[in-house]
Amino acid sequence: MKRALTFVVVTLSLTTTILQAAGPQMASTGDRGRYLVGIMGCNDCHTPFKMGPHGPEPDMARFLSGHPAGMALQPPKISGEGWMWAGAVTNTAFSGPWGITYAPNITSDATGIGPWTEENFLKAIKTGKHLGVGRPIFPPMPWQAYSRATDEDLKAVFAFLKTVPAIKNQAPEAQLAPPPGAPAGAAAAPPAPAKKK
Repeated sequence: MKRALTFVVVTLSLTTTILQAAGPQMASTGDRGRYLVGIMGCNDCHTPFKMGPHGPEPDMARFLSGHPAGMALQPPKISGEGWMWAGAVTNTAFSGPWGITYAPNITSDATGIGPWTEENFLKAIKTGKHLGVGRPIFPPMPWQAYSRATDEDLKAVFAFLKTVPAIKNQAPEAQLAPPPGAPAGAAAAPPAPAKKK
């Protein structure tokens, strides 16, 4: 019995040590949020790309500001088998069977998540609904994967996003495709406006 108890205690101690080492220790919630935003790839779609000396790179002067306002796009012409979706040169607009969607501004500006509450943010990520109550969050936003994050991690992400300098930029509205099986020429329903709490 003593041997079994010793084994359990040692195993629990090692597991705790491993779990603590698995994630970096952060001095603040904001630091944790900055780290999570980095590893979750938020910058990959919400920061417009520009051409740099070694190819496309994020334009950090527009960090997390979303697809540029006034730059609505036409559907790309994709020929050939095997293609389902395409991304714009800015890496902030995407076209696929769902239509054309634009990465929104997630800076602290009023055109971004400035008016959002922590509750709105958590509900949006957990439910896949804009502001947690509105229209669906459009592809290719991987909210399904992010919905498995802990509330503490999502709160840290939100806390960091609220510190990102405000950049005024209202991304264009999505251009949604008709639902599968709709008659030719049928228009997609416009996105329902989000209900604010």
